[in-house]
Amino acid sequence: MPKVKTKKILLKKIKISKRGKIIISHQFRSGHLRRNKSKQALRRHKRPIILSKTITKSVNRLLGRA
Repeated sequence: MPKVKTKKILLKKIKISKRGKIIISHQFRSGHLRRNKSKQALRRHKRPIILSKTITKSVNRLLGRA
């Protein structure tokens, strides 16, 4: 069985909390043409998202954290 390479780019896109939860933020607010987007959508995408346990498990596997 070959070793699994870790996905280093994933570390730049996420934060890992002290309890091991994975937090992502939307890329939506940092793009261009923001004035055409609704203010409600911009506010909604400011909040970070905590990923579910099933996605956290697969992300940990990609990071090599078992």
